[in-house]
Amino acid sequence: MLKDIKDTKVLMLDLDGTVYIDGVLIGDVKNTLQGFRDMGVKIVYLTNNSSRTDAEYVKRLKAVDIFEPNDMVYSSLDCAIDYIKANYPSKTVYPVAMPSAVEELKSHGIKVVPDNADILFLAFDRELNYEKIVKANEHMVNGAIYIATHPDLTCPAPGVSIPDLGSMMKMFKASSGRDADIITGKPFSVMADCIMKRFGVEKRNITMVGDRLATDIKFGVDSNINSVLVLTGDTDIETANKSDIKPDLVLDNIDQLKEYIK
Repeated sequence: MLKDIKDTKVLMLDLDGTVYIDGVLIGDVKNTLQGFRDMGVKIVYLTNNSSRTDAEYVKRLKAVDIFEPNDMVYSSLDCAIDYIKANYPSKTVYPVAMPSAVEELKSHGIKVVPDNADILFLAFDRELNYEKIVKANEHMVNGAIYIATHPDLTCPAPGVSIPDLGSMMKMFKASSGRDADIITGKPFSVMADCIMKRFGVEKRNITMVGDRLATDIKFGVDSNINSVLVLTGDTDIETANKSDIKPDLVLDNIDQLKEYIK
């Protein structure tokens, strides 16, 4: 795929470890991104976190001064909404999600119900309680379509990482025997398909840049889009060389990508 990287029209960027670390921008990323915009490349900030809305992410990106009007945030929550609207437009949904995520579902015309839904929708829910767990399990056992936003086992946090949605999914696997029918976040290719439909581009026009092999780069490889690993976050060069997951390109930082997209 690397031969097509010069034809990138949509640049999908992981955030922490790729664009910034703990809110501090990496290198000259602000000017680098502006250079891509000037070439007509669409900047899409891609995240698996389904506990925050796009508006909340835009606020954070504006705070570090790297979000421009034509940029876009696209999350596993956005992909799930696009998927449900495209494939199950008339189905009802029981959501296990943050209140803001539930409101996002409703705002897109998805019918949310308190019980007996066609679809169980599972997102990262910091307000998960036993009542929600019991109802979600009932939906799984009773055969509801099971859609989850992302498989991450843990979420970074000060001190000790906290359980993420993937850990909750393992709990439901133990109680219901069910795996998710669809997972919309990285590394699953559903997200790449959603991006293609959103922007009307081919896979060769999409490039994924990230610092994590198991999510960002596996997503690129499995989706057959350009994958670029940057060594500013989770992965060092020794780990990259030993891994079976091979990106198309390995760079010290995102600024070096200017040499390939021209």
